[in-house]
Amino acid sequence: MTVNKYRILEEKIKEHFKVNKQIVVLLGARQVGKTTLLKKLFPDALYLLVDEKSTIDSLETYSSDNYRKMIGNYQQILIDEIHLIENPGRAVKIIYDQLQGIQIIIIGSSSLRIKNKTAESMAGRAFDYFLYPLTWGEMLFQLGIEKETKLVSVLDKILRLDDQLTFKLYSIDNLVAEVLRYGLYPEIVQSKNKEDYLKNLAQKVIFKDIIELDLIDNRSKALELLKVLAYQIGNVINYAEISRKISLSIPTVQRYIDIFEQSFLLYRLFPFSKNKRDEIGKSPKIYFWDLGLRNGLIENFDNINLRQDRGAMFGNFIISEVKKELGYSGSNLKANYWRTKSGSEVDLILSNYKTLIGVEIKFKKGNFSLAFKNRYPDAKKIVINSENFFG
Repeated sequence: MTVNKYRILEEKIKEHFKVNKQIVVLLGARQVGKTTLLKKLFPDALYLLVDEKSTIDSLETYSSDNYRKMIGNYQQILIDEIHLIENPGRAVKIIYDQLQGIQIIIIGSSSLRIKNKTAESMAGRAFDYFLYPLTWGEMLFQLGIEKETKLVSVLDKILRLDDQLTFKLYSIDNLVAEVLRYGLYPEIVQSKNKEDYLKNLAQKVIFKDIIELDLIDNRSKALELLKVLAYQIGNVINYAEISRKISLSIPTVQRYIDIFEQSFLLYRLFPFSKNKRDEIGKSPKIYFWDLGLRNGLIENFDNINLRQDRGAMFGNFIISEVKKELGYSGSNLKANYWRTKSGSEVDLILSNYKTLIGVEIKFKKGNFSLAFKNRYPDAKKIVINSENFFG
C-alpha cells in the first residue's frame, strides 16, 4: 500500500520562499518526518548530512569560496544536524550573506542545540517551523480514510461545536485505541513491529539527542526522570516529590524537564487563572507529545480496555492534538487547564481576548464542572469522552 505522506505544514513551508528570504529552520523530535518532508518539498536541493567528516571539514572552513564550490549550481541547500560543527551560526551567516540567492533550510531535533549555537548569528535571518508527530487528521489521510487534504481537526471540531453538544468524529474506535497504545510517529502507520520500534525509539534514538547535549550530566537519572514523568501524564508536577523519588535536586529536575520540553518529547500545560484567590495559578501538568513514545518508556502496550491509565492517555491524546493544531495554525488561542484549591477542575481551557472554552475530557461519560459553570457562565463548555469521540 502506497502511503500519501501529506503533512499540514507543507503549504506554509512551500510558500515561505515566495514571500521572504529568511532561512527555514525546521525543528522537531527525531523521526517525526522532518527530512522526509523537506526532501519532498525541495527535491532539487543539495542535501548535506553533517555527520560525515568531509562535510564537517568543508563547513568548518568558514570560507565563502569553499562554500561556493561545495554548493555549485544548487539554488537550495538542506543542512541536517548542523549543530555538529563547531560554529554553525557562523557558517550559515556566511552562506546567507555572501552567497546571495541561495535558499537555506536547516533541520534540527533540539531547539536548544540549534538556538544555543546559532542565536546571535541568525538573529533576523531565520524563521522557525515546528513539526510534531502526525495529527489525527494526517494519519486518517495517510491511511486513506480521509480523502481531502483539508484534514479532520480536533481543534476545529471544538471551536465549531455548540455548548455541550456531542463531539462525534468517526466510528473507528479500534483505530483510536491503536493510537492510544502506539501513538502517531509516521513510521507507526505502516509498521508491523510497532512495539519494538517504539522501545528502541524511547530507549536509544530519542535519548541519543538529549545525551549529546552537554547540559545533561547524569544519563541514568535523566532517563529515570523521564520514566517517572511518563507515569504522571495529566498530573500536576510536584517537583519536590520527584526530587525525593529519584534523588535529584529540585533545580536539576526542573532543568532536565526544560531540556525534555525543548527536545520535543513532552510539554507542560499551565493553569488558567483570572487571579481569583482560590484558583491555582502556577503549577503545570505534564503531557507527552506522543503516547507511543510514552508507552515505550514504561514498556506497556496493553490493550486500552485493560489499563488503569486509559483516562489519562485519552486526555493526553486530545490535548496533544489541540496543541499540535494550535502550533500549525498560528492561532492566538492559549491552551491551559483550570483548577481550584478545593479540587474543582477542567482539563483544557482555550482562551484569548474574546473566547473562553472549557473542555472536559473523560474516557467514560461524565458531567462538566459545576464550579467552572458558575464562575464563568458565558464560557462555552464541552465534554469529550470515548463514546462521543468515537461516534
